[in-house]
Amino acid sequence: MRIGLIAVFLGRLLWGQTTPALARLDADIAGGKYGNVDSMLVMRHGQVIYDRTYAHDYGRIYGAHANETGALNAHDPSGPYNYFNPWWHPYYRGGADGELHTLQSVSKTVTSMTIGVAVTRGEFPSLDTPVLQFFDASKVANVDERKKRITIRHLLTMSAGLEWHEDLPYNDPKNSGSVMEASEDWVRYVMDQPMTDEPGSRFNYSSGTAEVLAYIFRAATGKDIEEYAAKYLFAPLGISKFYWKRIPFGLADTEGGLYLERHDLAKLMVLFEHKGVWDGKQIVSADWVKESLTPSLVVNAKAGVQYGYLWWLYPYGKEDARLAFAGSGFGGQLPIVIPEYDIVAVFTAWNILQGPSLRHREAIDRIIAAVKDGKQ
Repeated sequence: MRIGLIAVFLGRLLWGQTTPALARLDADIAGGKYGNVDSMLVMRHGQVIYDRTYAHDYGRIYGAHANETGALNAHDPSGPYNYFNPWWHPYYRGGADGELHTLQSVSKTVTSMTIGVAVTRGEFPSLDTPVLQFFDASKVANVDERKKRITIRHLLTMSAGLEWHEDLPYNDPKNSGSVMEASEDWVRYVMDQPMTDEPGSRFNYSSGTAEVLAYIFRAATGKDIEEYAAKYLFAPLGISKFYWKRIPFGLADTEGGLYLERHDLAKLMVLFEHKGVWDGKQIVSADWVKESLTPSLVVNAKAGVQYGYLWWLYPYGKEDARLAFAGSGFGGQLPIVIPEYDIVAVFTAWNILQGPSLRHREAIDRIIAAVKDGKQ
């Protein structure tokens, strides 16, 4: 399976033949219904059937905020953690290096993929290994029996039990993710948090535990996770252009620092749709793919949203218990796979303040409606 110039060209030829429902979605995006959406890429049966970008002047949209002091830029006014800075967001170097778009927390999902590749290659420890095994516990604060029971699996499922408050808006100075990014040692900040729950008992979204995985990866394998991903995950898929931010301690920012072009992000989603196989080669084991996409915890019982190994799992609708799998990134990064319809969709955006945005549930509903429209 290759996504290249031929597929993109074919997709453009199909624009005029696609369903009215996709055309309506495109019109809604172009008209601003979902705020600042930067791209929509839709694939079915391995072909690109829709591929659009939408231009926005982010220097004008967020320029004034870039010079104001707030939780989204206070600790890094001119650097990559000023989320209003158009040189860094949403396109790397303001688009000077092409269409490398920030993925934000979709970086977590790519981190999970990379760990899966290392597990497949026999180079990563059991997921049931206690996390404190990789630290000098005498230098970690608030160690108790519950903290001793945190395993790698708990980090992958957002259920470590550490105190964490990332349910607040990211421009709220009390948001734990924002506080972590303002600290000098992110990993220490996370590991020093007190326990609030038994590990594995409750989903609590934490960018911090995703960053701890970068530390554990290096400690366990002796290799940097970005370099490992470049060699064993990206290269086999023909992904050569990317950027991955680094945290002050030097580790790759596995909680939100990766930039990719939308077609390359789609390749990663296709890899998992095809059970870890690319061009006839098993990049990540089918067992890992299945385990990663199996619900581990309930995120929202009413909406049916569940969570795997840094993957979001969404039901197709109120009367359909089947699950789409997806990544989710701050600002509106939505790579989605709807397996039974053989659909891969990627949306990128930069909605970082209050206002309209495209959500997974609506994106899934509208794409399925387009398929049911009958022509694709």
